[in-house]
Amino acid sequence: MLVTPSEATLENYRDIFADEAITSALLTTVWISVGSTILPIVVAALAAYAFAWMDFPGRDWLFVGVIAMIVVPIQMALIPIFSLYDRVHLFDTIPGLILFHTAFGLPLAIFLLRNFFVGIPAELLEAARIDGASSCGSSPADPALSWPAIASLAIFQFLWTWNDLIVALSLARSTQPITVAIFTQLRQFGANIDVIAPAAFLSLAIPLVVFFAFQRYFVQGLLAGSVK
Repeated sequence: MLVTPSEATLENYRDIFADEAITSALLTTVWISVGSTILPIVVAALAAYAFAWMDFPGRDWLFVGVIAMIVVPIQMALIPIFSLYDRVHLFDTIPGLILFHTAFGLPLAIFLLRNFFVGIPAELLEAARIDGASSCGSSPADPALSWPAIASLAIFQFLWTWNDLIVALSLARSTQPITVAIFTQLRQFGANIDVIAPAAFLSLAIPLVVFFAFQRYFVQGLLAGSVK
């Protein structure tokens, strides 16, 4: 017998915050998305600075290897990572999901930030060193110079992590983000529309707020280097 889903009303948005499973999933998603955004950006900024401004043996070949890792599909790594996480007790944990998203976000982050740093005039570094700044103090990773690129990358990484479903389904059981919590409300002969509708709206609203909050920096990052 086909079950007709109930109608979504404004009261559902009030009730959704009383749903412990949804609120817990929403908080879990925030932790995973924020951690999976900050960690790869910090590591990528340091690595991109090294690729852009430091000379060391094998730099070009190592950078080619980083670029090659961009095309590695996530699906190919799910089973090996599942086995690894099960052995090191990272399966079904927030740190495990953060590390997975960080690993797959790093290649593209390093590639984008390195290309941005290369476009910064070397005279800025030389002037900073003349004034007594160290290599770290004169780094192009200074937010005053690289904030547009970092903000653009942060938006991409945050949205990709927030909307992830396949990784969470494969590497988590009780630690469910909002996408999995919504997915579990689907049924073979019906759906809990009174839960899915407000939860889906919340899942959509938060990324939109993040995007519009950093929209100005996002556009600046896309245009960085296009005009000299």
